[in-house]
Amino acid sequence: MDMNLSTFSSEGDLEVKGPYKVLILGGGPTGLSAALYAARADLEPLVLTGMQLGGQVAITHIVENYPGFPEGVGGPELVELFQKQAERFGAVLEFDTAVETDLSQRPFRVKGYNAEYLAESLIIATGANPRQLNIPGEQEFTGRGVSYCGTCDGWFFKDKDIIVVGGGDSALEEGTFLTRYANSVTVVHRRDELRASPVLQKRAFDNPKISFIWDTVLTSIVGNGQVTGVELKNVKTGETRHHQTDGVFIFIGHIPNTDIFRGQLEMDENGYLVVNKFMETNIPGVFAAGEVADPHFRQVITSAGMGAAAAMQARHFLEDQTGG
Repeated sequence: MDMNLSTFSSEGDLEVKGPYKVLILGGGPTGLSAALYAARADLEPLVLTGMQLGGQVAITHIVENYPGFPEGVGGPELVELFQKQAERFGAVLEFDTAVETDLSQRPFRVKGYNAEYLAESLIIATGANPRQLNIPGEQEFTGRGVSYCGTCDGWFFKDKDIIVVGGGDSALEEGTFLTRYANSVTVVHRRDELRASPVLQKRAFDNPKISFIWDTVLTSIVGNGQVTGVELKNVKTGETRHHQTDGVFIFIGHIPNTDIFRGQLEMDENGYLVVNKFMETNIPGVFAAGEVADPHFRQVITSAGMGAAAAMQARHFLEDQTGG
């Protein structure tokens, strides 16, 4: 594949490790599920966990929609169980982050902060991060009234008044879903018309629990341990005011962690990796799974399933290469 190899800087002082049969980038549910399946196939996978083991679920207070846990399970606890199960079968976790890749030939080369890794096959499970408002109070109250996932956290807002930020499909889908729990859902949108599909718009407009504040942005989120309100600004008049609320759900898109693969792997217009039903990218031996290749579902269970599928296909790929 055509690639400008000068983009990959091989550092002389970095230890070169491998080649590994399977190298997995990402230590969230996707990567750890891939590690479990690859390890059980005796492929001795290495997982580069990234900066935070577990990804987004590791900072989720409780997960109530993962099968097998009828009472719910803490996000960190679920990650720990994933890790133990993968390691039990021989997966090795390395606390390192991939910063550069050369996928032009096998073994593939991945440069981290700690070492340079060679791999006969690669599973990319680097995930995606919710796009943030980057306003005061957002970081402070994440998990304390600020959320980026209605499916994950809606139950905690039973009979509460909440705000949904956004005007696209995900904002209205999640906003409508949240009316199952919330007393009221106020959609705050920076424009005077929505970008969501007509069907979703009609559903939202017809829902008596949903109201709208137009031409408005949040300038800060305030509270005392928990969210109690937001500061709003009308983008046309400049008028500012305080709005009392129990929660803020932000749905303004996700950013897939794919920068280090640009120019090498096929992506869609939003930067998500393009894969087929076998989790295969456009480069044989390179697979992608979970939110890095899934802008639609973005759930722990779907990501875990994609990770397992990627590992199974990696095994088939390696067997085809060796004739085994």
